[in-house]
Amino acid sequence: MAANPQEIRPETLFIDGRWRKAVSGLMRDIVDPFDQSLLAKVAEGDRLDAREALSAARRAFDESDWPHLPGTARGRSVAALGHAIAKDRENLARIESRDTGKTLEESRWDIDDVAEVFAFYAGLAGESHDESVPQPSPGRSSRLVREPAGVCGLICPWNYPLLQAAWKVAPALAAGCTLVIKPSELTPMSTIRLAELAEEVGVPRGVFNLVLGPGATVGAELAENAAVDMVSFTGGLVTGRQVMRSAATTVKRVALELGGKNPHLVFADADLKAALETVMNGVFFHAGQICSAGTRLLVEDTIYDQFTAALRDRMARIRLGGAFDPNTRMGPLISAEHRAKVEAAVTAGSREGARLVLGGTRPDDPALGRGFFFLPTLFLDCRSEMRIVQEEVFGPVITVERFSDEAEAVRLANDTIYGLAAGFWTRDEARIDRISRLLRFGTVWINSFNVYFAAAPWGGFRQSGVGRELGRAGLEEYTEVKHIFRDLEPHPVEWF
Repeated sequence: MAANPQEIRPETLFIDGRWRKAVSGLMRDIVDPFDQSLLAKVAEGDRLDAREALSAARRAFDESDWPHLPGTARGRSVAALGHAIAKDRENLARIESRDTGKTLEESRWDIDDVAEVFAFYAGLAGESHDESVPQPSPGRSSRLVREPAGVCGLICPWNYPLLQAAWKVAPALAAGCTLVIKPSELTPMSTIRLAELAEEVGVPRGVFNLVLGPGATVGAELAENAAVDMVSFTGGLVTGRQVMRSAATTVKRVALELGGKNPHLVFADADLKAALETVMNGVFFHAGQICSAGTRLLVEDTIYDQFTAALRDRMARIRLGGAFDPNTRMGPLISAEHRAKVEAAVTAGSREGARLVLGGTRPDDPALGRGFFFLPTLFLDCRSEMRIVQEEVFGPVITVERFSDEAEAVRLANDTIYGLAAGFWTRDEARIDRISRLLRFGTVWINSFNVYFAAAPWGGFRQSGVGRELGRAGLEEYTEVKHIFRDLEPHPVEWF
C-alpha cells in the first residue's frame, strides 16, 4: 500500500477474504497532521458493513477449521504475519508517521515492538494451557481447558494504530478466535496494510476482517451485535463506558484500556539527571498522546525549585517539526479538534490557579502553521484537586506538585480515578519496597518510565479499564475456560 492518494484503491474494507467498497459508497479523506495534505481517500463503512464482516467472522468461527486447529498451526500463521511485518518495517513506519505525525524513528520503534508481539504470541499459541484439577476421590478425572472466546470486535485508537492493533490481533489469532477490527477513522492506513499482509501470508478467509468508519456506527455495532462474543476497546474513558453499557445488552466479554493520569514521583535522593531525562521521555514522545504518559509530576520539596528549573530549560529546547526531519523531537497533535481540547484544558488550568510558566499556545513558526502543533507546556504549583491535574489532557502538557514525605507522595499519587501506571525515583531500597506496594496502579516503574514489552501484562486499576493486554494474561482474555469432568467408574446413586 502506497501513501500517495492516487495509488490507494477505493476498496479498503476487507471482509470475508476480499477487498470491497463501503455499502454506502462513501469515502473519507485521511490527512497528514503535519500540513493537512491529503494522504488517501478510504472507504467509510457503517453498520451494514460491520454486520457483513461479523457474519463472515461468525461463519469462519462456527464452520471452519480455524478454532479447532492445533495451537502450533495457528502459531505458524501468527509467526508468518510477524515476519511479514518485520520485513515491511520501513514501509509501515513511514505509513504510521504520515498517518499520526510522530517522528519516523518513533514509528520504527513501534514496528519493532509490533513484530515482537506477534513473535511472542506465536510461541504461546503452541503451548498447552490445560490444567488438571485434583479430585477428592478416586475414579474421577477433572481438567480445565482453554478454548477460543469466539468472534471478537477489536476497536483501536489513533495514537498507536498498528501497535494497539497488534496487542489485540496477535492474541486473538493465537487463541483461535476470528475477528473484525476497526481502526480509528483518523489513522487507518497501517491497519489496512496489516490486512494486506494477513491476506498475503494466508490467514484463512473470514478469520481477519477490517471495517473502517466512525466509532458511533461501526464501533457501536461491534459492541452491540449479538454475533460478537468479546469486544476489546482502547480509547477514552467516556467512550469506554459506552462500550461497556452496549456490551452488557448481550453480556459479552469486555476488555477495556481507558488511559490514565499517571503520576511520576521524584524523591530528593534520586539520580536527578537520569530522572529529568526520563520525565521528558515520559511526557513528550508523540506529543504526549500516550495513555501512559507521565504528565503528573510530583517532586519532593527540597529539590522542587532546582528540578523544575532544569525541566523548564530542557522543555524550551524541544524541536518541533515534521516526521521525516531527523532533527524533529516532537510532532503535531492528531487533529484540529484534538488540539482545541488541549487548548481548553490549558485555559481551564490557568483559571484554576496553576502557574503556566512555559508554552500553552501554538508555535509562531510559519513553517508549522498548517500543522496541528502545540508547544510543550509546563504548569507549576499545581494542586491535586485541579482539573488539569485530574483529567487526561492527552497532549504535551505536564503539571508539577510538591510533596514533603513518603506518605504525602503516595496519597497524592493515588488521588485519581485512574490506575494505569506510575513511576518513582529513589536510591533507597527500603523505600522502593514500600512505595511499589502502596501505589495502586497496574504497572509501577522504579527509576524508569514507559517501559513495556510483550511478555509483561498491561492494564489498569479502577477506571483505567478492565482486563489485561500483553503477556499470558493478554492471551487468556481471548479464551473461555471449560471444566471437563469424567466419572471413570459410574454407578447409580439411587437417591430417588
